[in-house]
Amino acid sequence: MAAVSTNDLKRGMSLALADGLFQVVDFQHVKPGKGGAFVRTTLRNTRTGAQMDRTFRADEKLEQAMIDKRDMQYLYRDTDDYVFMDNESYDQLSVPPTSLGSAANFIVDGSTVTLMMYGDEIVGSDLPAAVELNVTDTEPGVQGDRVSGARKPATLETGLVVQVPLFVNPGDRIKVDTRSSEYITRA
Repeated sequence: MAAVSTNDLKRGMSLALADGLFQVVDFQHVKPGKGGAFVRTTLRNTRTGAQMDRTFRADEKLEQAMIDKRDMQYLYRDTDDYVFMDNESYDQLSVPPTSLGSAANFIVDGSTVTLMMYGDEIVGSDLPAAVELNVTDTEPGVQGDRVSGARKPATLETGLVVQVPLFVNPGDRIKVDTRSSEYITRA
C-alpha cells in the first residue's frame, strides 16, 4: 500500500481507512486565520455507497488503495451468480449480484463491463452512460390516447421495468440511461 498525503488528494482516489474502503468525492483545503490547516473531504464507501464527511489534518498520511480495473465479458447466469470472462487472461469469474449492485439491470449476454477490483474483491463496476435493451413486455398504446408525455411501464430483457412513451411496443430496442434507469430514446 502506498501512503498519500492529504495535500495530494484528488477526486476519484481510493483510500483504505480503518472504517473500510472509500473513494474521494470532494475535498477542500481550509486554512483558518487561527490554528492549523485542515482538509475537509466527502468520502463514498465503495461497498455500501454511503457518503460521509470527514476532516483530516493537513499533510496527514493515509493509505491509498490500488483499484484494478479489468474489462470482463458477461457470459451467462449460473443459478444466482453472474459468470464473467477476463478479456486478457480468459479466466472465468463468478460474481454474486450484490457485488454488481444496480449494474446487474443493464448486463446482457456478450456485453463488456469494467469491474473494479480491490485484491480479489469486486468493489464496483463501470458501465457506459447508456445501453440498448430489448422490450420484452408492455401494454399496447391505445389509439387516441395521446396525452402529451404519457408513459407506461415496460419490462426489458434483463427484468428491469422502466417508464416508456405510449408508442413503444414489445420487441422494440430502446436506449436506457444507466445512472437513472430512465428511457432515453428508441434505438
